[in-house]
Amino acid sequence: MMGAHHAATGSAAWVAVAGTGPLMLGWYPVSPSGLLVGSIVCGGAAMLPDADHQSGTISNSLPPVSKVVTRAVSRLSGGHRRGTHSILGIAVATGLAVLAGLVGVETETFGRVAVGAGVLSLLLVAYAARVTHLTDGNSWGRSWVLAAAVATFITLYAPEEWEWLPVAVGLGFAVHIAGDMLTTGGVPLLWPWAPKPPRWWRKVNVLNDVWRSNGAVALPILGDTGSKREWTFAIPVTIYATYGLLLGVLGLVDVSIGGVALTSELRRVLGT
Repeated sequence: MMGAHHAATGSAAWVAVAGTGPLMLGWYPVSPSGLLVGSIVCGGAAMLPDADHQSGTISNSLPPVSKVVTRAVSRLSGGHRRGTHSILGIAVATGLAVLAGLVGVETETFGRVAVGAGVLSLLLVAYAARVTHLTDGNSWGRSWVLAAAVATFITLYAPEEWEWLPVAVGLGFAVHIAGDMLTTGGVPLLWPWAPKPPRWWRKVNVLNDVWRSNGAVALPILGDTGSKREWTFAIPVTIYATYGLLLGVLGLVDVSIGGVALTSELRRVLGT
């Protein structure tokens, strides 16, 4: 699946799981600011599995830090579409997010400041911005300014409960793997164990697309990466993610005939 589509599905997944409005599940309900912050983090986390690609798009998202990170991840995970595209990868990413989520500082003005979430978000925001073409490989300064600004917002206005971070990161990571499973490439879901199908299985059409000769598994209903089917899937997903973001924004303001006023939630996050 294409990078921008991964980011969109990550944001849409958070809107569905954490939103409480129409067409939302509300399994992990959050405030309007939490809906905004979580959708940004979850969208960025949906790019994390591709941090195993040293020459990929996101390796140039926040240089030189992003290059160091992708080089390290690639070595630890065994290369592209291996360890980071597995159940073990989801567990490791969620565990790291737990550690980051526990790092916070209590303040009088903003309450709990999510320092760990802000540091982690610096990369996640840069990844999402790069694949959605808000930045490019030649705009290092803009990449850092944008990532730092959004990460600062997340640091100050993240939900009070620290566990939102591992939920968002784990969800985004898992959604990425699910998206790649829907393409013909598949994923090594059980890495580092990669059981190969028996010889007879490899000779049967459809079956050999589901359990591939290299041990990867797939349900390739979207076809190849970037196919028309993927675009057909991505368009409504992106619209849904945007819908959730708009609800989050509208939840922070009170629009009436008399004008626009700040809600108690926005006054809290602004410290007013």
